[in-house]
Amino acid sequence: MPRALPIPVLHLAIDLPSVLIWGTVATTILTGVMYLGQAFGISRMGIPFLLGAMFTRDRRWAKVGGLALHVVNGLVFALVYAVLFESLGRASWWLGGAFGLAHALLLLTLGMQFLPLVHPRVATERHGPTPTRWLQPPGFLAMNYGRSTPLMALLAHLVYGIVLGAAYHLV
Repeated sequence: MPRALPIPVLHLAIDLPSVLIWGTVATTILTGVMYLGQAFGISRMGIPFLLGAMFTRDRRWAKVGGLALHVVNGLVFALVYAVLFESLGRASWWLGGAFGLAHALLLLTLGMQFLPLVHPRVATERHGPTPTRWLQPPGFLAMNYGRSTPLMALLAHLVYGIVLGAAYHLV
């Protein structure tokens, strides 16, 4: 397997094995932090479940399929982080952490606001649940899933970014 994946449009090369390995590790840790938040009653937000519920009403399959999709998303974002690291010519734990915080803030402020518009099973703030849209909308900063949900999301994404920044090797 080649170590570097050239991206001619951006005039960059990416350390693909590093992205795949550390992207998987970082996504696993992020998911674990979010699950711990749920287990301790800090947050009710389950990103894998929300992702899977876009495709099936069956809660069990939504969790399984959503987890697979969540890992794929984690790898795609790891690739984005790698492009950013390569573009800046540096990778470090603090830079990764900064990217992780920015990632979480975008997710909480924009992503969660658009979720009811693109998710077929999430109700809107103005209209309550229906037989089709039975999932609660996230609300501002996803606080409908628990007042501490933003903190859990920030912490999980901070750790995700720190892992990627500390482990990624520039080409």
